[in-house]
Amino acid sequence: MNRRRLSPRLRIQFVGLLMLLGMTALGSRLWWIQVAHGAEWTAQIRGSSQATVRIPSVRGEIKDRNGLTLVQNRASYEVDFYLPEMVKGYRERFGPPPLAEHRAIISGMPKDVKEADIIRIVNDGIVPRLNDLDLARDYNSKDLERHYRNDTEVPYSYIKDIDFSTMAKFSEHDVGLPGVDIAIKPVRSYVYGALAAHLLGYVGAPDDTNKEEARKFTFYQGDVDGKSNIEKAMDDYLRGKPGVRYLRRNAKGTIDGVLREEPPQQGANVFLTIDARIQAITDEALRAVSRAGAVVVDPNNGNILAMASVPSFDPNTFIPSIKAKDWQALRKDEGDPLVNRAVSALPPGSTFKLITSLAGLRKNLTNAHYNCGGGVSYGDHFFQCWVNEKHYTHGNIGLSEAIKVSCDSFFYQFGNAAGIQSIDTVGKMLGIGEESGLQLTGEQVGNLPGPEWMQIHHPQERWSQAQTANVSIGQGYTLVSPLQLAMAYVTIANGGTCYYPRLVDKVLNQDGSPVLDEHGKVAVPQTPRMRSDLRREVTPDQIELVRKGLWRVVNEDGGTGGRGRLKNVQVAGKTGTAQATDRGHKDTVAWFACFAPFDHPKYVVAVMVQGGEHGGSVAGPVATRILERTLAMDEGNFDMQVAWAPPAHHANPFSMFKDVSYAGGNLGAGDEESADASSADVQMASDNAAPDVEQEPDAQGQVSKRPRVVRAAPAPPPRQPNFFERLFGGKRPAPQPAPTPVRRRF
Repeated sequence: MNRRRLSPRLRIQFVGLLMLLGMTALGSRLWWIQVAHGAEWTAQIRGSSQATVRIPSVRGEIKDRNGLTLVQNRASYEVDFYLPEMVKGYRERFGPPPLAEHRAIISGMPKDVKEADIIRIVNDGIVPRLNDLDLARDYNSKDLERHYRNDTEVPYSYIKDIDFSTMAKFSEHDVGLPGVDIAIKPVRSYVYGALAAHLLGYVGAPDDTNKEEARKFTFYQGDVDGKSNIEKAMDDYLRGKPGVRYLRRNAKGTIDGVLREEPPQQGANVFLTIDARIQAITDEALRAVSRAGAVVVDPNNGNILAMASVPSFDPNTFIPSIKAKDWQALRKDEGDPLVNRAVSALPPGSTFKLITSLAGLRKNLTNAHYNCGGGVSYGDHFFQCWVNEKHYTHGNIGLSEAIKVSCDSFFYQFGNAAGIQSIDTVGKMLGIGEESGLQLTGEQVGNLPGPEWMQIHHPQERWSQAQTANVSIGQGYTLVSPLQLAMAYVTIANGGTCYYPRLVDKVLNQDGSPVLDEHGKVAVPQTPRMRSDLRREVTPDQIELVRKGLWRVVNEDGGTGGRGRLKNVQVAGKTGTAQATDRGHKDTVAWFACFAPFDHPKYVVAVMVQGGEHGGSVAGPVATRILERTLAMDEGNFDMQVAWAPPAHHANPFSMFKDVSYAGGNLGAGDEESADASSADVQMASDNAAPDVEQEPDAQGQVSKRPRVVRAAPAPPPRQPNFFERLFGGKRPAPQPAPTPVRRRF
């Protein structure tokens, strides 16, 4: 059977058809890749040829009620190490990097892990070049090693806040090192130094890196966190939005330029109720003593106009980080400059008699009279009046006179007649033993003791009339902060309205509009917050009876607050002196709380001095100085300049002050009451913030003037003959010298 063969013409046509089909398939594939999915591939190519750097957000400013800036931002230049880039550059220049071994926990089990020895890489590959330019600085090698293991996405700050000459050297000379960069970062600047430091707080590096967010960027520069007080409480508003910098990589993966940048957005500005001028007046007055706290409040709305504490500190020492030796010095300082004494709780002494007075009036004891025979006995204990040491008595007196002369015997009996439940009820209405809502770091709520409190905290003791007697004069377990006492006197000054204290007045965006919450409402309303209305428990006439007693304390002979008098202004107030124990150290606490002018109060001032012998002679003059200058400023007769303030510090913080006087100040007379013999442990406002502490250099990190390590470049591997050389046996060319590694600056 003859097999039919294809003609040459058909064979050519068949081959042509196959070629046409192949070309069609190839063209279709090219169209599919380059046209249909061109954008997708282009994006991938673009993404692989660029790196992204997260730019930290810029915090908003903190201002006083008049718009004076208290906290702002300044530019800080830092030398940063991008450690992964540094390891990569070392590998390109010298070959495999040296390895270090450490113990790590892997899947819950300890295991020896090898990693690039970042310390040797820095010391051998980076420091020599920096030494050539006199730019090397000692560092803490353990801190560098820890950073490389835990925060590789975040640049390591090698030199923080560099000076102009150092920056000029970096700018003038291309250091030619991979992973070394100068970064410009916004950092906080506390314009007036230690002024209002205990209110403003400070910022620092975040405790943890947001790993999920960090993975979105090639390099991650995190925001600073508010660590204490206003910086912390208002952190969500102050924090702005970060930006992004897009860097261009060349074909070798080296970064050689900036493609574009999305700048960060500044956070909202926080306006405080503080008046910087009154704050400066208060700070200046408190520097006459060593350990003290003071609060100035507007009695018509509860706005805090000043809050100060001594000794103090400069929050700028925390920026951009605080050196370990400075942090240790602050913590070891006997005066505890980090403690805000304005929100610390101490026994209030006779200033608490205001609460006892209102508690008795609530029980209809308006016309009650009691005899002072030098003291009162409860059980087997004799509770003496402070005048007993002076060998006289107050006789039979009523409430207004008892307030004037601060008769302990009267208030022992008056308080027991009112009952501890009434005292506690009035105290809570006025905010004693309650949170203020200000969210200040370490704020203490104090103690307002009673039978229920005793059962919880001292179940082995039983409440008795003796306990009530102690509470009635502000002793025993009673603890009150200057802020709480100020708000209690605000209530009596304005006639019965108890406000919550306000420290933040408003929060505004950069365009001046108010910040809104998630419901579209103003996040921080400017309306006062009322805690309670005292007039629901006592009548206006009864309140006026107490106000008159406070007026007599200052303005009548025989009152204990004569040192609080002012010319042409009527002041009403109350002195107090108490015994306390501060971390094992016996202390005397002097108090004075007052308001003025009497008929139309504008200011309430509460002053507490640790180590003050008497409230009238120590705390009284301090409060008077604050009132006198603040009222004179209102009249245009005094101009308080707000200026940078150094930290308040006393060589011997436990000095005892018998009296305080100021040049040209008031020196009115007053009968000085003594402190009761009972003692209570104070509750100091602890600062538990964890600042960004810059560790001291260690032995491995001492690199300044380190001798330069000269490393020989590794020999290139022998070149293998190519196909034609093997085939024809051609002469093998001599090996070429290795190319000089390309140095780059990231």
